[in-house]
Amino acid sequence: MFPSEFIHRLKRQKYIDAEALVKALEEPSPVSIRINMSKWNKRPLKPEPVPWCNSGYYLQNRPSFTLDPLFHSGCYYPQEASSMFLEQSIKQTSVMPGNLRVLDLCAAPGGKSTHLSDLIGPDNLLVANEAIRSRAATLAETVTKWGLGNTLVTQNDPAAFGNLPGFFDIIIVDAPCSGEGMFRGETAVREWSVGNTVHCSERQRRILMDVWPALKENGILVYSTCTFNPGENEENIKWLIGKKEAVCIQLDISDYKGIIEIDFEGIFGYGFYPDKVKGEGFFISAIRKTCHQERTQFISQKKTELRPDKNDFEVANRWTNFSNDRFFKWGDELFAVPCDMGNYLEIYSKLKIVKAGTKLFVVKNKNYLPSHELALSLKLKTNTFPGNEISLSKALSFMRRDSFMLHDAVKGWNILTYNGINLGFVNNIGNRVNNYFPVEWRIRMNKPESGSENIIKWNNDDNDIT
Repeated sequence: MFPSEFIHRLKRQKYIDAEALVKALEEPSPVSIRINMSKWNKRPLKPEPVPWCNSGYYLQNRPSFTLDPLFHSGCYYPQEASSMFLEQSIKQTSVMPGNLRVLDLCAAPGGKSTHLSDLIGPDNLLVANEAIRSRAATLAETVTKWGLGNTLVTQNDPAAFGNLPGFFDIIIVDAPCSGEGMFRGETAVREWSVGNTVHCSERQRRILMDVWPALKENGILVYSTCTFNPGENEENIKWLIGKKEAVCIQLDISDYKGIIEIDFEGIFGYGFYPDKVKGEGFFISAIRKTCHQERTQFISQKKTELRPDKNDFEVANRWTNFSNDRFFKWGDELFAVPCDMGNYLEIYSKLKIVKAGTKLFVVKNKNYLPSHELALSLKLKTNTFPGNEISLSKALSFMRRDSFMLHDAVKGWNILTYNGINLGFVNNIGNRVNNYFPVEWRIRMNKPESGSENIIKWNNDDNDIT
């Protein structure tokens, strides 16, 4: 089932029981999710926590995420459990003051970005980047659903971040790799080759060198892959520290059974092997930049050009809890950015932004049309719009953009909710309801006869998450 060269290398690697690891890779993958505790305070039925993540849970079966409105409204995200150890890497190496700037360099499809968004909180900035255009669109969708409002999404090659020297306090590089940790899937096995592992290692080193100038002095870089290959893992960290002034940070894993500390010539990395932990293969390491990094002063004249007018401010303040210094207007669209305008304009001048925070509304013929992003935002004021609780079947119709009626809805803008969670806007114009679920997000899967049995069951007791 697995390439002979891969098996041969495993047998020679330290820290690995090759026979046990290969056997584990032949078993089904565990299913896990991370809950958006700012939106949803329930736990799955029969919950099994992911030990190293405060909001992570294993599921007993794989549900249909596509057919679950709570997934589409950002209540949880399906994320591989081993990768959730990012939480410990951040908590053990970083403090969370205000004005923290974090970069998730290789961010799509968005699991790590939403995790980081939770970890740093609403008062700090996350820049989530993806170089590939189609994957950047997926990333922007994931971030929008999460709704915290502290994230910009960019689409740039890692080299572009060299134009922001010393800008970021924390940089996450979840590097493209040979994918050995995902060998439970046929695609990863089929695409593997010795040559590709060498190519990946070289590309990873280029990425690290390209993004290094963007990290501030004493800043933290967290590097991870989903491979077991030392040439893509600890050897790359050793190489980087040999080129740059940095130190590797040892993490405390004493509370987490099964994680293996890799000590490679003074380099500390942490290996997740599927025969020892309930998750996929994963490697992670944290280093601190020790050299001085110049930070240039940025001055922009564009602030006044983007300023909304009095009516825009009035509507934005009536609908949301964003502060006035975060609003800017681009054409007919009003946005709330996740940082002060100085930082935003500096990023805008150097990078391609594909999601500028939260789009609140569009002004059309003096009418204010609320954005789908506003419906999912945690900054939307409660009871701003009439709410209509709908069934699972009607929620699926809404997300397919089917035609349907709301018999008890007031005329005008309404928010549809499912289990009390906002799904999006409709405009009731009397003889019909206009559906404003984004066309590009429309689901195409048909509802199976078993219906709700295919989505996650949640606890409804008094032991909800707090």
